[in-house]
Amino acid sequence: MGKITLYGFDASPPLRAVKLTLAALELPYDFVVVNLMEREHLSEAYLKKNPQHTVPMLEDDGACIWDSHAIICYLVSKYAKDDSLYPKDLLKRAVVDQRLHFESGVMFANALRSITAPLIIHGLKVVPKERIQAITEVYDFLENFLKDHDYIAGDHLTIADFSVVTTVSSLPAFVEIDAAKYVKLTAWIKRLEKLPYYSENSVGVQQFFGFIKKCNLTLEA
Repeated sequence: MGKITLYGFDASPPLRAVKLTLAALELPYDFVVVNLMEREHLSEAYLKKNPQHTVPMLEDDGACIWDSHAIICYLVSKYAKDDSLYPKDLLKRAVVDQRLHFESGVMFANALRSITAPLIIHGLKVVPKERIQAITEVYDFLENFLKDHDYIAGDHLTIADFSVVTTVSSLPAFVEIDAAKYVKLTAWIKRLEKLPYYSENSVGVQQFFGFIKKCNLTLEA
């Protein structure tokens, strides 16, 4: 096995999904913090490795991969002892892939990043009502996904759980998860919290919450 280096910062949900995957696979790696506020992702050295200048980025024996979904699929496909985290069965894999795309396009881009990007770039102070509704919609969808299953893509743990939990555990910084309404979702989160390596997510969640709290946001009524 070559040397693995992960680049990013812990408050980032996609970075945390990769950390959870690395932990599940028990893979050793070096971690390099990339400070976006200091524009370290725009350095000549970083751009040479990742011209899209995003985090996280994984470097495996000199090969660079970015986008958390591509990274976690790669890691499991290359290093896992079996296919439980990313099934080879095409139908089961399609469900995992769908959940990964849902996290990328609906949860992260439309619900989370649509708030954090204006916050960081433009100093957003009031979260528009439609952004709050987008978060509630995410909770509704996840409750439905979990209606007949213990995990987000079926009856056992997969990389879809890692990807989804890192974002959904960050969204309560804006909208709390109503445990009475979202019974399945709440139970699933508690199930993942029991993983021996869940701190790879929880530490970053607290950092994210701390950052949002300092911004003194208000929600549009």
